[in-house]
Amino acid sequence: MKKLTFGTPEALVPSVFCDGFQYIERPIHYAVDRIRFKTTARGCRLEFPMQPGEQIYGLGLQLKIFNLTNRQMVTRVNSDPISATGDSHAPVPFFVSTAGYGIYFDTARYVEFDFGRPRAGRPSQYEGEREIAVSTETLYAQRELAGEVTIAANIPAADGVDIYIIEGDTITDIVSQYNMLSGGGCSVPEWGLTPFYRCCSRYSQEQILETAKYLREHDMPVGILGLEPGWQTRAYSCSFVWNDNLYSDPRGMVKELTDMGYHINLWEHCFTHPTSPIYPRIAGLHGDFEVWGGVVPDLSLPEVRKTFADHHKQNVMFDTIDGFKLDECDGSDYISSSWSFPLCSEFPGGMDGQQYHSMLGTLYMKTMLEALDGKPTLSSVRSAGALCSSYPFVLYSDLYDHKDFIRGLATAGFSGILWTPELRDAKSREELIRRMQTIVFSPQCLINGWYCEKLPWLDHDCEEEIRDLMKERERLIPKLVQAFKVYHDTGLPPVRALVSDYTSDPETYRIDDEYLFCDDMLVAPMVCGEQTRRVYLPAGKWKDYYSEALYEQGWIEVTTDRIPVFVKQ
Repeated sequence: MKKLTFGTPEALVPSVFCDGFQYIERPIHYAVDRIRFKTTARGCRLEFPMQPGEQIYGLGLQLKIFNLTNRQMVTRVNSDPISATGDSHAPVPFFVSTAGYGIYFDTARYVEFDFGRPRAGRPSQYEGEREIAVSTETLYAQRELAGEVTIAANIPAADGVDIYIIEGDTITDIVSQYNMLSGGGCSVPEWGLTPFYRCCSRYSQEQILETAKYLREHDMPVGILGLEPGWQTRAYSCSFVWNDNLYSDPRGMVKELTDMGYHINLWEHCFTHPTSPIYPRIAGLHGDFEVWGGVVPDLSLPEVRKTFADHHKQNVMFDTIDGFKLDECDGSDYISSSWSFPLCSEFPGGMDGQQYHSMLGTLYMKTMLEALDGKPTLSSVRSAGALCSSYPFVLYSDLYDHKDFIRGLATAGFSGILWTPELRDAKSREELIRRMQTIVFSPQCLINGWYCEKLPWLDHDCEEEIRDLMKERERLIPKLVQAFKVYHDTGLPPVRALVSDYTSDPETYRIDDEYLFCDDMLVAPMVCGEQTRRVYLPAGKWKDYYSEALYEQGWIEVTTDRIPVFVKQ
């Protein structure tokens, strides 16, 4: 790994806020003399050579795209990506290549990438002859290039940047080193890996306790209960005060839940309502635009983080709460209901709105870990970014396309972040079960009933199947505990794409609907309407998880009501 400085980097970058940041220089073979750098009226630009056949992955959680080769991407924070442009809950300016290297850009700016752009004056040409197009599909189809092309990275508004070049034999080697740059993977408690149910926002104290008792009486092995916005007196924006109208005795309710063996997770976002006790204590320490009638606290400032943490410890957590769901820390400026702070915002710590959008999820996680004060957790967050592998938080989304969710499991592992394809509702019994199968084999087994008046499986008469899947999750916990220990110690992601481990196998280069789980399992989820699918097994011998049938490397066709899972021998 080698750090290179170009121009004058900005002062407020992800590494500044990463407590575990540990850069150790090692010799690299990358031809650094072939990197071009210049400042322009738009910011600064870097160019890197790219060889034919080289495949590119990464840039954070990507739900709409897997392989980035020959694509133009922008690492823009956006909770509602609608196309494969780079928009993401968790954009990360870090990419990896099958050519044996990865590059991390230490910036909070939205970086514009072109992965495979022919540069004027260089010997490159399109492969093969092109027929005369008679359709827009043919005319604009992606073309393979022969000869050298360029990876271009433009960082608007910046005069320079530090980059880190990391090398390895496989993408997994490279990503593991990137994760160690931020202090290693997160430590998680065993209970954090158990099935997790989030209750309806409207539930009263009595309904929450009834739900908790029902789950216990029906042998549903849920270990974590989540309380949604209704726990607060105000939620959009937030008061961070218990709602004693909905909950007659919040402290007593929490004690009763913990006595039943549940861990409690609380929803919130950081936009602070004027009625909040926090509000007067952060006067002047927030951005210059409101969101939902509340101020946007500047969590880059230690005193603001301390204010938040102290209030939660003294007034919210009852010495018992051990998890949070940190919502709305991304933003969406690209749909009709734009709701977050604008990019032109200014914050007293020195960031503008773009930088703060990139950093807010990270700073919010940092704040709530201060509130937890060393208490183990595996919490939820809606946005994360660079150098986040050490934070024990799993990403989630308000989006709900099942295939996109599966793709997220494959892409998140390229960038030091965790992702769960949560289950909410379903149009059919089959869809509910297929979605549940996927979340069983993911970092966090989350059923989010925030708008569900009753347990989602009751409408589809499949409680037995859901119970069996929850118990399957229980059986997987020892493997997950070990995988997270390895993640903490070495940076090896517990969930990763096939190409990550099998980087020299071209068959894996575009497989976005299978992934490696823990150390030795290959998971190939199926969606509603599928009874049969093709599964690729990379090099080695593989055993069917259920039937124990043995398979060699290659493509196979699987027909099953279960989720296809194979164990490497």
